[in-house]
Amino acid sequence: MERNLTKRTLLAGGPHGVAVEVERRRVRRLNLRVRADGTAHLSVPPRVTLAEAQRFLDGHAEWLRRHVARRLAHAAEATPEDGLIPLWGRLAPLPEGTAPDEVYRAELARRLPAVVARMEAAVGARASGWQLRAMSTRWGSCTPGTGRIRINVRLAAYPPACLDYVVAHELTHLLEPSHNERFHVLLARAYPDERAARALLRRPARDVTAADLFPAGNTRETPAG
Repeated sequence: MERNLTKRTLLAGGPHGVAVEVERRRVRRLNLRVRADGTAHLSVPPRVTLAEAQRFLDGHAEWLRRHVARRLAHAAEATPEDGLIPLWGRLAPLPEGTAPDEVYRAELARRLPAVVARMEAAVGARASGWQLRAMSTRWGSCTPGTGRIRINVRLAAYPPACLDYVVAHELTHLLEPSHNERFHVLLARAYPDERAARALLRRPARDVTAADLFPAGNTRETPAG
């Protein structure tokens, strides 16, 4: 890769692969991300060659395909033709002049305190602070050193059990930062339905309904009204 390169496009996974904008920056390692609109970007350290960047992208081609598809699904939901958005696992009217993320942020702000109180008691850990963000590749993130946790506002599109799971997951990281066996044992004590929740979150929210995947008796959800 030329040392004076600013930006160029590479294909991950062959000639029909995912197009990735590659940009040289002052970073320590290769940093690959998928934006909210479904476009992919790779930040490249100064010493990394074009061939090394291409090998890295080819090795992450399947990851890119999955995340690009997810972001495109979110983008489609952001401009619903039928005026409906997925909300807590069901379709709901989108108020005129309101963006879906505005609805999701308001819903998360309303529901999160009760979920946090319940899951902090279940996990046995307490966060120092909570933030709501519209994130493109993560449902939540945690900084164990400070105890601060960030939650993706788009969780409001999914059944309430998914919010329970993500909150429990991030709280468990305050006790165990890695995803080792101890982490999963601790998480299972507070939220034993991890596999089911993760399966839901891999699907576009519009394809998910609360009724058929999480029967009312198993949701552990707080009241919607």
